Amino acid sequence: MTSRSATPQRPTTIVAAKDWTPTSWQSKPIKQDVDYPDQAHLGRVLEKIGRLPPMVVPGEIHRLRKQLADVALGKAFLLQGGDCAELFDYCAQSPIESKLKVLLQMSLVLVWGARMPVVRIARMAGQYAKPRSKPTEMHEGEEILSYRGDNVNGYDPADRTPDPERLLGAYFHSAATLNYVRSILAEGFADLHHPSNWNLHHVKSSALRQEYQSIVDRLTDALDFMKTIGADPNAGLQSGAPASTLNTVDIFASHEGLLLEYEQALTRLLTDPANPAQLKYYNVGTHFIWIGDRTRQLDGAHVEYFRGIENPIGVKCGPSMKPEELVELLDILDADKQPGKVTLITRYGVDQVDKYLPGHIKAVQESGHVVVWACDPMHGNTKQSVSGVKTRHLLDITKELSQAIRIHKQLGSHLGGVHFELTGDRVTECVGGSMELLDAELLDRYETHCDPRLNYEQALDMAFLIAKYQEKQRGFSGVMSL
Repeated sequence: MTSRSATPQRPTTIVAAKDWTPTSWQSKPIKQDVDYPDQAHLGRVLEKIGRLPPMVVPGEIHRLRKQLADVALGKAFLLQGGDCAELFDYCAQSPIESKLKVLLQMSLVLVWGARMPVVRIARMAGQYAKPRSKPTEMHEGEEILSYRGDNVNGYDPADRTPDPERLLGAYFHSAATLNYVRSILAEGFADLHHPSNWNLHHVKSSALRQEYQSIVDRLTDALDFMKTIGADPNAGLQSGAPASTLNTVDIFASHEGLLLEYEQALTRLLTDPANPAQLKYYNVGTHFIWIGDRTRQLDGAHVEYFRGIENPIGVKCGPSMKPEELVELLDILDADKQPGKVTLITRYGVDQVDKYLPGHIKAVQESGHVVVWACDPMHGNTKQSVSGVKTRHLLDITKELSQAIRIHKQLGSHLGGVHFELTGDRVTECVGGSMELLDAELLDRYETHCDPRLNYEQALDMAFLIAKYQEKQRGFSGVMSL
C-alpha cells in the first residue's frame, strides 16, 4: 500500500486594522443603543445569530468594492434606493418584486442616459432599524418608548418593549429576502431581452410613459441588431454558458449599521478570495453598510466597528459635519485610501447645499481620499404637510440634486451616485412629480412607518431627470429641470 502525501497547507495570515477586533467597539461611547430589559435573553439570541450561516459571501463583497472603485473613478454610476425602514411584512413576493422592478427600470434609464454601467444597491434585506431623535414619545397623554424598527420593537404602542427575538426575525427575514432576490434574478427577472416586461401599467403621465417607451424601443432595436449579426449573448445562455449582463444584473443589499450587537454577531473571519493566504473580517449580513449622521462620532462605537470590516461602507454627511472632521473620519475608516471603500452620502437640505458641500469637497480633494460622492436629496427636505403628516416635495429634491451636480462640476469633482428612499408601490407620501400629487392627496395611501418615500412614478421621474442631464453632458452643457 502506498501512502498519499498530504497536500501542504497554505499558510494563512489574519489581516485586520490595528488594535481592532469585532468587540473593540464595546469600549467606546455609543449613541442610539437599545436598552434590552432581559440581557440574558439577548445574549442567547446573539449567540444563535453568531452560529447561523452567512447571508452574503466575501466574493460578492469584493465584487461590489471593485464596482464602487469604478464609480469613484468616474467609470460607473451608483443607484441606491429602497424603504426608509423595512417592515418584516415586506418580506413577501409582491413587495420584493416591486422594489426590484423600479430599481431595474431606473437603472435602465440611467444606463441609457450616461452610457456607463450602473451599480445597484438596494436598501433592502436588513434595513429594519431606525435612529430616533428621542427615545420616547407621547401617545394619548402617556410617554412611551419610540418605535425603533421591526428588529427592535413593534409599531403598535402596546408593543414598544425591545424584544431580542426580533433580532432573529431580522436575520431570517433578511435571508429570505436575499434568497428570493437571487432566485428571480437567476431566472431572468432583469433580462433586457424582454424589456416589455418592465412596462409601467400604472403611469398616469402619457409623456413619461412615451419617454420610457422610447428608450425601450431603442434598446429593443439594438438587441435585435445584435441578434441579427450573431453578437447576441443570449444564445450562449441557452446553451449553458454563463449569463451576460444583458440577461441578469448584480443587485447588492445594504442597511444602516445601527445595532452593533447584531452586526458583531454577523462579523466573521473569512478567506479573502483575492488572496487565499489571508483571513479578513467581513460583515456577512449585507454587502454595503453605512453610518448615520447621528452615530458618526470620531471616538464613538460605530466608527470603531466600521473601521475594521472589509465591506464597502457609507457615511451620511450633513450640515453638522465640519470639513476637518470629515477628513479625520476618512483617515480612520479608510487609512489606506482605497478608491471606493467609502461612499459619502450627502444630505443637507435644498437651502444648505451651497453652504456646506463645497467645503466638504475641497477637504476630501486635499486629503487624497478617493471616495464615491452620492447625493441623498431627501433627508434634508422633510416638511410637515397641511394634511398633518411628514412629506417631501419633488421640487426640493430636484433642486438639491441639481445643485450638488453643479457644485461638483465647478470644483473639478463629480457626483458619482444618488441615494433615494423609494418604494415600488403607488403610495402618496411625497408631493409633486409628473403625476402632480397634491398635499390634499397624501392621506390616500400614506403607508410609511417612518419617513416619506418616492412612489413608483416619482422614482422614475428622478431617473429620467438624471438621464436627460447625463445625455446632454455627453454632447453639450445642459441644465437639470423637471
